Amino acid sequence: MAQPPSTAAAPGGNVKSAVRTVELLEFFAGRPGLHSLAEVQEALGYPKSSAYMLLRTLVELGWVETDVTGTRYGIGMRALLVGTAYIDGDEVVAATRPVLDRLADETTETIHLARLDGTDVVYLATRASQHYLRPFTRVGRRLPAYATSLGKALLATHTDEELEKLLPERLEPLTEHTLTTRAALLEELHEVRERGYATDREENTVGLCCFAVDVPYRTPSRDAVSCSVPVARLTPGREQMIRDALLTARERLALATRHL
Repeated sequence: MAQPPSTAAAPGGNVKSAVRTVELLEFFAGRPGLHSLAEVQEALGYPKSSAYMLLRTLVELGWVETDVTGTRYGIGMRALLVGTAYIDGDEVVAATRPVLDRLADETTETIHLARLDGTDVVYLATRASQHYLRPFTRVGRRLPAYATSLGKALLATHTDEELEKLLPERLEPLTEHTLTTRAALLEELHEVRERGYATDREENTVGLCCFAVDVPYRTPSRDAVSCSVPVARLTPGREQMIRDALLTARERLALATRHL
């Protein structure tokens, strides 16, 4: 068996091997597929021998898998099990389940629950649309908060001073509709606070509009619920119905999470 990586402390009191293990797993999580040792080493800057020993240790423990040649690496089954355990044990996911089910039935569209993680939102739960033409979003997907209705609903619960520290310096466009300046985003977040819901009009996916509200069990909020609708199906009347359904759902979410 490969010897475990060194446990020497890194600057700041962190254990170097633990930091490198997390960085390595996050590298694979953010880059689906298999990667060579050279790719890993180039991306993370580890010495070749250290990267190899760490990879082999994680392979033996099930956190990393290899191809038949044993020279290309990717995320392993153990990571899936831990990720599933996080969602299964999350109190918000459990408490909001009936509200998400009801909202999905009322709108017949795709419903998402997501959480703010740094400057991104991570999807925790999904209810698929009842229509043939529907968006696809997997649990665990991560998107920039500024380019999603979910993220904007959550960012709007922060003060402008907090947002100045939280937002990235550059807002990279995901589509031609993405807001790319802080000034434009802050102006929209002011509108979100006034109307009580956030919108995303093809800002992360062309052809898709989304509407979202925060889950108000803490301040600032860290979770939000959205409804995603293909542009081709979004009539003015349908948009109004979805907005009303989300605002009503927000009241139900407040009740469902009041004990958290």
